[in-house]
Amino acid sequence: MYATFWSLVPPIVAIALALITKEVYSSLFVGILVGGLFFSGFSFEGTLVHIFQDGMIAQLSDSYNVGILVFLVFLGIMVALMNKAGGSAAFGEWASKKITSRVGAQLATILLGCLIFIDDYFNCLTVGSVMRPVTDRHQVSRAKLAYLIDATAAPVCIIAPISSWAAAVSAFSPEGTNGLVLFIKAIPYNYYALLTILMMVTITVLKIDYGPMARHEKNAMAGNIFTDMETQVSDEDAIKGSGKVIDLVLPIVSLIICCVIGMIYSGGFFEGEGFVDAFANSDASVGLVLGSFVALAITLIVYLIRGVLKFKDCMACLTEGFKAMVPAIMILVLAWTLKSMTDSLGAKDYVAAIVSSSAGALQNFLPAIVFLIAVGLSFATGTSWGTFGILIPICLASFPLESGNPLAVICVSACMAGAVCGDHCSPISDTTIMSSAGAMCDHIAHVSTQMPYALTAAAISFVAYVIAGFVQNAVICLIIGVVITIGCMFFLHYGMKNRDTEAA
Repeated sequence: MYATFWSLVPPIVAIALALITKEVYSSLFVGILVGGLFFSGFSFEGTLVHIFQDGMIAQLSDSYNVGILVFLVFLGIMVALMNKAGGSAAFGEWASKKITSRVGAQLATILLGCLIFIDDYFNCLTVGSVMRPVTDRHQVSRAKLAYLIDATAAPVCIIAPISSWAAAVSAFSPEGTNGLVLFIKAIPYNYYALLTILMMVTITVLKIDYGPMARHEKNAMAGNIFTDMETQVSDEDAIKGSGKVIDLVLPIVSLIICCVIGMIYSGGFFEGEGFVDAFANSDASVGLVLGSFVALAITLIVYLIRGVLKFKDCMACLTEGFKAMVPAIMILVLAWTLKSMTDSLGAKDYVAAIVSSSAGALQNFLPAIVFLIAVGLSFATGTSWGTFGILIPICLASFPLESGNPLAVICVSACMAGAVCGDHCSPISDTTIMSSAGAMCDHIAHVSTQMPYALTAAAISFVAYVIAGFVQNAVICLIIGVVITIGCMFFLHYGMKNRDTEAA
């Protein structure tokens, strides 16, 4: 089964079960179990050892993964502190006076998501904690909020040169290649990211909702912002005290500044490296942990000095914040374990063989092929960065940069775009999980409502990459993609308008 289609069966099983049963924990574990059985040759002992020792324990022993989990806990504690201090409520009241419509609330969410481009995890949880009170007041469904968060997390990070994603792509570039320069050259060809942002703004302005999202938004306007959540979580339950807007703004600003400093510190900025090089060499896990801890300490000190919270209440938020992140932590651990099952079955070698065999015969179609393969691989494994690590070296081996062939940059960009697309659609993606956590939205509800939007952008991007393989001009292909996207949105807008008129 090694390096064959069977290597992708475990994640396919997990994803299919999650979408059918709408229960993510058991679905992920069944996928892990299938991977363990395949690897061990259906041996009972071998399966148990591979799942827990080689899989789950190994993933929890990985310093990068542990750093992400610690970062989540710190962020959860900060959100609990801001809620208990009344900062979230105060910001919601202030924003409700400035933002007077549902469209305004959604556009503000998009703008904030685009401004926080340092890291996708950081983006998801920060935008969620800041904008939940605002979108709730304007009756925007939690599923729509989760979509807006997710669509401004990875798509913005993947076109931001100063981000943890740029650092990841740089790290996956072959030796002797300036990874950051390659990343910047690939930005104009990253059609999925660019068109997703355009599509998101158009959907918001034209008030277009289709697929399962339409039901969630209709219910939200009727007063139910959750729709499918059995246990409806409300931020209002956690709000106590008489905080002010500064009690939310100061922690968020501190978090942004401290995390940026933490990331460049991990990249050697204070040891003489330049700012850009420090970001390219940064360890996002370490940087985010250091930054979030310092920001948490600042928040605690400020709250105690201002007297908005007592010391006992601050300490109570430690466990509250941790408990709020337990579902996300469980899903992440299971998703990482499932990825280790896929890796042990040789999924990388299987995909590499497919790409290598198609490089010569289908040269002009290769960007579109790479895009589809990246979508499938990222969807199945739930990791964009893992997809970068597999496909970018293969693309550059097929079309070396020194040859001057523009298909090298186009294929690398197609790989990044496809990885983000698959990441968007996958229930086991860490960014998708973080978006659900940030919006406090049911995870499967987020996946099912976001997928039609992601697939629409993916279909248009695929057409753009087919054209790019022949035209090899970023501007022309982007213009074509923009025209098709806006055309599709207006078609949906007027189609829905006519349908509503006929129904009336």
